[in-house]
Amino acid sequence: TQVLSQAGARIALTYQGERLKERVEALAATMESPLTLPCDATDDEQIAEVFQTLKAEFGDISFVVHSIAFANREDLEGRFVDTGREGFRIALEVSAYSLLPLVRHAAPLMTNGGSVLAMTFDASQKVYPGYNVMGTAKAALEHSVRQLAYEFGEQNIRVNAISAGPLQTLAARGISGFRDMHHAAAEKAPLKRNITVTEVAQTALFLCSGLSSGITGAIIPVDAGYHIMAV
Repeated sequence: TQVLSQAGARIALTYQGERLKERVEALAATMESPLTLPCDATDDEQIAEVFQTLKAEFGDISFVVHSIAFANREDLEGRFVDTGREGFRIALEVSAYSLLPLVRHAAPLMTNGGSVLAMTFDASQKVYPGYNVMGTAKAALEHSVRQLAYEFGEQNIRVNAISAGPLQTLAARGISGFRDMHHAAAEKAPLKRNITVTEVAQTALFLCSGLSSGITGAIIPVDAGYHIMAV
């Protein structure tokens, strides 16, 4: 977000619930006058209100970043086969389906074309112990990216995703065995290190800008090359 702001983008940040509001407002304070808006990804009315506010504030928009994921803690522990019906639904709704209403509301504001960017992880393709139902959700998200890229191509709206390597984030703390995952990535990646948040942000800037005008429907790995390794 800060990299996009430093590049001249006017930013709006969203948060889900009061628990995350303070954290998002602290981030907003480091940038030049961004909007901060509540947005529950499971609430269609709130999503609509966010885009009504964006239309009033900005008129047109150039890009949207979908960085939303959630699964119940109990569904990230134990066996995947024991995932409950409700836990499966919640993970898929929040982490994958939420991209659809976002694009549905954003597209009318992208009158000159635009970019939609989602955040994914290599567990969409491979088994990462402890990631469980989130791997399934990320696989669904990635196919949604490809389908939406096809449907909105004629409007010059590009839809892509970044598949980032393991990062020390708030979400990562909820994944059992994350420390081992983080260490293994640094050990096995061709670049022999973990990636940084800045590297992901710089790739996001590229994909949200006109520099990537010929790219859509792509899943771009930013993982120090870890995705190419068989062992």
